[in-house]
Amino acid sequence: MGQHSRRGTYPTASLLRLDYKNRLDGIVSDSLEWPFGKLEGLNANDVRETAYELFFTSCRSSPGFGGRHALTFYSNHENNGGSGDGGKVNQVVTKPTSRVKKALGLRLIKRSTSRRIVGGGVVSSLPSSPVGGSSSPISHTVPPPSRPRRPMTAAEIMRQQMRVTEHDDNKLRKTLMRTLVGQVGRRAETIILPLELIRHLKPSEFSDSNEYHMWQKRQLKVLEAGLILYPSLPLENNNTFALRLKEIINSCESKPIDIGKNSDTMRTLCNSVVSLSWRSDNGTPTDVCHWADGFPFNLHIYTALLHSIFDIRDETLVLDEVDEILELLKKTWSTLGITLPIHNICFTWVLFQQYIATGQIEPDLLCATSVMLNEVANDAKREKESLYVKILSSVLVSIQSWIEKRLLNYHEYFQRGNVTQIENLVPLVLLVSKISGEDLTITDGKKSQKGDITIVDSSGDRVDNYIRSSMKNAFEKVLEAVNEKFSEFERKKALSEVLIQLAQEIEVLLMKERQHFSPILRKWHTTAGAIAAMTLHACYGQILKQYVSEVTTLTPESVQVMQRAAKLEKLIVQIVVEDSDDCDDGGKTVVREMAPFDIDSIILSLLGKWIDESLNKGKESLQRAKETETWNAKSKTEMYAQSASELMKLAATTVDEFFQVPITITEDLVQDLVDGLENLFLDYIKFVTACGSKQSYIPLLPPLTRCNRDSKLIKWWKKANQCNSGYEDTHQINGTDEGHNNPRPLTSRGTQRLYIRLNTLQYLFTTINSLEKSISKNPNIVPSNRLRFANNRRAQTNNTSYFENVNFSILAACQHVSEVAAYRLVFHDSSSAFYDRLYVGGVTRGNIRPLLRIMKQNLIQMSTILTDKAQPLAMKEVMKASFDAFLMVLLAGGTSRVFHRHNHDTLQEEFEHLKRVFSNNMEGLIIPENIVDGEAAVVEGVIALMGQSTEQLIEDFSIATCESSGIGVMGNGQKLPMPPTTCKWNRADPNTILRVLCYRDDNAANQFLKRTYELPKRR
Repeated sequence: MGQHSRRGTYPTASLLRLDYKNRLDGIVSDSLEWPFGKLEGLNANDVRETAYELFFTSCRSSPGFGGRHALTFYSNHENNGGSGDGGKVNQVVTKPTSRVKKALGLRLIKRSTSRRIVGGGVVSSLPSSPVGGSSSPISHTVPPPSRPRRPMTAAEIMRQQMRVTEHDDNKLRKTLMRTLVGQVGRRAETIILPLELIRHLKPSEFSDSNEYHMWQKRQLKVLEAGLILYPSLPLENNNTFALRLKEIINSCESKPIDIGKNSDTMRTLCNSVVSLSWRSDNGTPTDVCHWADGFPFNLHIYTALLHSIFDIRDETLVLDEVDEILELLKKTWSTLGITLPIHNICFTWVLFQQYIATGQIEPDLLCATSVMLNEVANDAKREKESLYVKILSSVLVSIQSWIEKRLLNYHEYFQRGNVTQIENLVPLVLLVSKISGEDLTITDGKKSQKGDITIVDSSGDRVDNYIRSSMKNAFEKVLEAVNEKFSEFERKKALSEVLIQLAQEIEVLLMKERQHFSPILRKWHTTAGAIAAMTLHACYGQILKQYVSEVTTLTPESVQVMQRAAKLEKLIVQIVVEDSDDCDDGGKTVVREMAPFDIDSIILSLLGKWIDESLNKGKESLQRAKETETWNAKSKTEMYAQSASELMKLAATTVDEFFQVPITITEDLVQDLVDGLENLFLDYIKFVTACGSKQSYIPLLPPLTRCNRDSKLIKWWKKANQCNSGYEDTHQINGTDEGHNNPRPLTSRGTQRLYIRLNTLQYLFTTINSLEKSISKNPNIVPSNRLRFANNRRAQTNNTSYFENVNFSILAACQHVSEVAAYRLVFHDSSSAFYDRLYVGGVTRGNIRPLLRIMKQNLIQMSTILTDKAQPLAMKEVMKASFDAFLMVLLAGGTSRVFHRHNHDTLQEEFEHLKRVFSNNMEGLIIPENIVDGEAAVVEGVIALMGQSTEQLIEDFSIATCESSGIGVMGNGQKLPMPPTTCKWNRADPNTILRVLCYRDDNAANQFLKRTYELPKRR
């Protein structure tokens, strides 16, 4: 009954297992990696129960574990005083202080209530399970007043700490008594505990067969783990004993094995286990038993034992009896193969693991971890055994990974309440990296020399990495939060708001960093705040760069983003400079690492993109014009091309929008826009002037021949003139009887389209001048100091015109188009009345009158199409073309034309009529008389040659030919060279004189040409 009562005061075994499993799950969930590997077939509760069994066996001779003189001591959880059971006073050892806790920097518990008291064998106030909260599942039994209370022994404390029921503890004690009968001096490490437990514990000692089966399976799994899966000595794959043991373990899966004295299974089990346990490296006999010292099985058991130092009522605290507990744990070292260096590693790990498992609320555990880590550092300098290095590396990696996960994102893991934990974590991880050898730099030696090992303090670099990584992660979180405020549909529209809001959030983040984190991190990195600010600057710069790449124009929103970015950058630079005051260069090196936002360049770039985009629209308009323009008038009142109107409207809109951009408009920005527009205008002007040349309308010069008075052609023309002497020429030219009074103009549609081109150029000239005035008079333009503008053409020439090149190009284009239109009108449209007919067959007075009437009608029609500003130049070019055509009639009229000396007066008179067409006032078209006389001088000089005698012409020709060819004086028998045809006819030109002779109906001229050049005669 007494035993039953004592068992009733404890939590059930299932509750204890659940409690222990939940604690381990809490550790795993907090992402701390277990460094010792997993055990196959054993869970955490199996390891805990096995650990207690092994611990109790190792300490069986110690007081309180079954020894004759059970040493008891007062726990700091107890009241002072107490008497032994049965009236005998046990020896009491008081521990007012703990050497271990003092060394680790841990405080004493010193509770005044909830003592660990044992009275009459009944335990009171057993702590509640953490799973159960504040309510304890234990029924409190008040000891009878006749039974004196006593303090708990170390064995009782360990049983409670290991969560072992009193019933299980009693079974263990009985088994050991049976095992060690007559073997009092037997060493614990020679006892194969699972085997002895299987042999001596009967199924009747368990509540039911299932409990016994589960217990037996655990013992066999422990043997499998220690002897087969994780042996300390390598095991051959075909080892007979291992195979037999494996068969027995497998057979136990369905039912318990027979443990009777005559059981073959039991004999095989004992032989296999003993043979495997007492193996040696070389096969020689040994006195060392290896059943629980294989890695990582031994460390799983030992760390389970080390966890017993934490008070189960408040697991953030280490028991004041830790010195005694650790001393007792040493007794397990020989069985588990633990050494002091390995113990130090495991103890370090357990302290750190407990800090995490208890919610990271007890900084003293971190300090204790740091103290033990220093011990590990000293051990690591001496220990080089491979297993030790493996264990050390795994533990260090686990600790470092957990800490760095948080330090690399400390804004996420640390808030105002726990930010001071960084002060403990940073030195801890730096010490870990030092032990790991990450602060060692190995320099290769030259030739046979050994490499040097240099110890480098990388703490600053590590902290630098923590700062940069944390700020990047914090920035990403802020960016994600800002983005969530805007839906995907509105993302593009709200991109400017995102960047503005993001800049504000970054300022808040910077202030948080300066206030909470930088003062702590500055202990290891003097410019911690500067590095944080620089990192945020770089992160925002990336987003800003992406924004700029997507923005194609400067809008008020985009300018606001730029201004907000400039403000943020100014704040960051200020923080960097202030945080770098202690640097030798005042922080200049740190500042130089920052890639500036360069807002001015971004704005210029955006403005450049906007200008390019606007100009591309103009290029597209020009391309459409090239494909569709027909050169018809836009309307009756707007006699220019539609494409020109569209182009200039686009240019005017571009200029207006340019000056509406909310930035300072400097002279060089204006020049950038003007340069783009200028290129666009020049391209359009080239398109307008792409209308051919006058040469395409001038007839080819006929071959030179000499005039033959007896030719059939001459006789035929004379006869034809006699028959048609009374017929009016205009009837043949116009084809109607009405043509004599009102002849139709001979202006083709092609020529009229040339007039539209000319009007278009004049429209461009006028509109561009207006555009230039609107630019030059804009009050928002400010001078520029940029070197590029100083090298600008306009600045160098002090010219006030922005479109000077365009204006010059338009004037040249007008000249060209006017010339082409004039020659087309004269040589193509009017050829039937002019070059093809005038003076064909001979010269008679009045021959030119029909032509003059047609010319006047052509000029009237031209005046109705051309604008007032385009008419003077066009009129002048028609005059020049007409004079050239008249010269062509006289000098290159072909075989159908002959002239006599007596035709001179008639020709002179008719040419005067032609001159008056252009010099008289007609529909407002007037060419100054001096200009007309100047252009007519060449024609009049040729007409004067036609009035000279043949002899004089031959003499003048010979002299001019000799002079032009450089012959000087002609020798006897020497022939005159043929003068080249330059088409620059004038009375001094030998080719001009030669042509007058060719068209002279004169025998002397005929003979001279035949004798000198053997020119063919006309047929």
